[in-house]
Parts: sequence; C-alpha cells; structure tokens
Amino acid sequence: MPDSSSSAPRSIGVLLRLAHQQFSSAVDGALAEQGFGDIRPHHANVFTFVPPEGIQVSDLTLKAGVRKQTMAQAVEELEALGYVERRPHPTDRRARLVMLTERGKQIRPLAMAIGQSVEDDWGKRLGQPRLEALRATLEQILDVSEDR
Repeated sequence: MPDSSSSAPRSIGVLLRLAHQQFSSAVDGALAEQGFGDIRPHHANVFTFVPPEGIQVSDLTLKAGVRKQTMAQAVEELEALGYVERRPHPTDRRARLVMLTERGKQIRPLAMAIGQSVEDDWGKRLGQPRLEALRATLEQILDVSEDR
C-alpha cells in the first residue's frame, strides 16, 4: 500500500475504509460522552436493523451483510450489556427475536443525530453539492452491487 507521500492514488476501498473509520470514531466518541462508552463499531450492525417488533438473528445477518457468527457475537455482547434481549417468537416456537431494551432504544436516535453532525461538518468542509454527489454515487454503487 502506498504511503501518503506517494504519488499513486489510494484505492477506493482504502478511502472508503478510512472515511468509515473517521465517521465511526466520531460517533463512538460522542456516544461515549453521552454515557454509552461500551458500544463498539460492529454493534451498529444490530442497532441499525432491529425494527420495533424485533427480528431474528438470521434476518439481521442478511440485512447487515455479515456472517451469522459475527452477528450472533454482536447480539450476545449487546445482550450482556443490556441493550438487547431475546424473546420467543410469537408464531414460531423454535425462533427467538432480538428486541431493543429501553437502553438500546436510546442509541439509534442519538447515533443518527451524531452521524448527521458529522455529515454537516463534512458538508461545510467539502461543500454540500460535493457531499450530495458522493452520497448519490455511493447509492448507485450499492444499487449496482445489489443487482448482482
């Protein structure tokens, strides 16, 4: 991988990873300041996709695009921390639903507000048209990837 002094451009994958790390770091730091310092970046895969009626781990796995083992571990960690609980599925005795606890329900709106603040900062530094062009391009990339 070229260093920052190299004239070769960094790959899009590296740039996306670094931008994601910057975004996640800002969200994690602000969550910690609000008393949620035990939340880790991979926990976002759970908070982002749990609907009010709950969801099975297998469905969470599909929505987040991660391996079942990865999702199960994140759910277990969040359950131990008191952010989620597993309840019996109302129509399938074999299944269990992941539900946000009252503490868990506090995370999504807070994380969304923090994320919006990061985007607002990026918009000020880049200019809102460039940020919106980036968003549109990323949406197109994801749409194309989902068609495969």
